[in-house]
Amino acid sequence: MKKMITTSVAVATLLLTSVQADFDFGDMFKDMKDAAISISKDAKDSVISLQDGAVETTKSAERTVTNVSSDVKDTSVKVSDDIKTSEVSTSKDSRDTVVSVSTDTKDAITNTTKDLKDSATVASKEMKDSALAVSNDSSSVIKTVSNDSTASVKSVSDSASDTAKTVSNDSTSAVKTVSNDSSASVKTVSNDSTASVKTVADNANDSTKTISSDSRASVESTNTNLSDTTKTISNDSTASVKSVSDNTNDSVKTISE
Repeated sequence: MKKMITTSVAVATLLLTSVQADFDFGDMFKDMKDAAISISKDAKDSVISLQDGAVETTKSAERTVTNVSSDVKDTSVKVSDDIKTSEVSTSKDSRDTVVSVSTDTKDAITNTTKDLKDSATVASKEMKDSALAVSNDSSSVIKTVSNDSTASVKSVSDSASDTAKTVSNDSTSAVKTVSNDSSASVKTVSNDSTASVKTVADNANDSTKTISSDSRASVESTNTNLSDTTKTISNDSTASVKSVSDNTNDSVKTISE
């Protein structure tokens, strides 16, 4: 407030230089005093209002916390009661279910055991009767098969003996014929082979002589041609070297001069 008054006095002093001479300082100070009182009163009312608002807010928060706490407590109690009721009901249902399942299982086991016993007795009796019937049938079949097998083996043995004799006689005749034919064929092949070998040897000897003469003549001709070619190349090289030497000598002389 003191700062505000000081500021107002400074503003009034500033305005004093630009006002008319008939300006009244008393009215100015009165207006400033009234303004200061009004501002002070407004500030006081504002502080009181803020205080009342804070008190009301605090009371509202306290009432809200109380209500929430009460609701939470009621909810917790109700949930606890519901859980307890559910647990009791579940426990009772589980006990009844276990008793019922136990009774049904016991009855089922008793019925199954009785059925299995009756089935085993019937199956055992039927298997015994089947085994006797199969044994009798097997004995009859084995006797019949044995008799038929004896007759068949004897018949096959007689036929095999006759066949072996026939095959043996035919084989002896065939071997003799093949042996005679083979002997004649070997002789013929031997004579033909001797003549063929002799002819091939004569032809090879003549061919060798001809090739040898031709090779000797070719070598002599090749040697002669090589000698002539070498002499020609030597003469040409000598002439070329001499010509190059003369040309080089003339060029050196020309360059020197």
